[in-house]
Amino acid sequence: MSRDEVRRDRLSQFVDLARIYRRWTKIQTAQALGREPSKVVPESGNPKLDLVVGLAEALDWDVGDVAEGIWRDEAEAYGEIETMAERGFAILDREAIEAHRAGEYRRMTELSRALFLAAHTGSERATAANRLAGAYDGLGRYTKALAALQRGLAEPGVPSHVRMMLEVNLANAHYALWHLVEACSVANSLVERFQSRPAETRTERVVQAFGHYVRGQSERRLIETDPLSGNSHAQRAREDLQIALTSYSALAKEFDDASYAGIANTCTGAIFECDAALGVIDPLRAAEALSAGLDQVVDVVNYPPGDWLESYGWWAIFGCNVVLRGLSGPEMHRHMAVFSNKTAEIAERMENWSMRERAFTFEHLRRQRMNESLGYATEWLLDDDDVRTVTGTMGRFPSFRETGWRILESARSLHTA
Repeated sequence: MSRDEVRRDRLSQFVDLARIYRRWTKIQTAQALGREPSKVVPESGNPKLDLVVGLAEALDWDVGDVAEGIWRDEAEAYGEIETMAERGFAILDREAIEAHRAGEYRRMTELSRALFLAAHTGSERATAANRLAGAYDGLGRYTKALAALQRGLAEPGVPSHVRMMLEVNLANAHYALWHLVEACSVANSLVERFQSRPAETRTERVVQAFGHYVRGQSERRLIETDPLSGNSHAQRAREDLQIALTSYSALAKEFDDASYAGIANTCTGAIFECDAALGVIDPLRAAEALSAGLDQVVDVVNYPPGDWLESYGWWAIFGCNVVLRGLSGPEMHRHMAVFSNKTAEIAERMENWSMRERAFTFEHLRRQRMNESLGYATEWLLDDDDVRTVTGTMGRFPSFRETGWRILESARSLHTA
């Protein structure tokens, strides 16, 4: 079948579902969708937006879910995924892990879909879901990662070590999307699991450490979103982050793994932010300490990507939070310029969408503060790359969309042909 024929068949299925769901006749269905009865489904198989919206309303679905159902992955439709699946689960799983390490996240999504077809047990399907979530996480598609993890957790007969990895990654996906209450809740269940018995295997120790990390980072973000309980959040965040720091430092030393050391370094930076929020350290001193740490990554372009570089991107983000919360006037603008620029540099080097979201949010806040102090709006120029990044960030973070629109509407675009 051609692509047009495949999409036309899918679209016909949606029209039939809408008719049955609403108990409509074919004529009533056509009228509800604003089409002639003989021309509800276009020959091209590519519906106009009003038809997709009409189907979504008729089915009580989200528009995006209808669109995704019509334009499903073409490779899957034409058997390419089925051919990959013939290589077997074990081989595909190794290839998916290698793709993740190499940062080949689009290839990892294809391998993960093939893994689902090659899977024969609930455990294997759960593993495939975890791999797919890892691919989506690398692409910054955190909502899709969340759905993949929930799919894996719904599988029966999943071994405890696989379930723990799914759960801790679920907590992290919620954290990335700023679902902070949910992230704390899932991470808390993992942390409490080890209160009755100590973590024994390497996997269990990593899950325990990451549980404290995600819970601590979520509490740290709650300092800003729940300021009335800011001190309590800061204290709980500091306690969790200190445990995560100790745990990851021990893992790094024992297994000679630089990625663990990088996460430990992230914890160190986050603790500076917590201490500033608690009044343990003066905000200016905390900002200067975080700024001094960024001397390690002056030449971002030639610094190898990985957990260490990412950790310093978070140091810059922690610095922005400290400055916005505790400084004002020239000191605030001077430090914010350094931290926000470094965040943007590392975000681009790492292709990290969470950092991109923070970079644009902080720059927007910095310019708001500057405009308020000057009494007039300064010009903000965006080139095509900036516009593309803002657009991509809006798609990945629903909570950023309002800020993204404000940026696009207030800034001047430097379009290059």
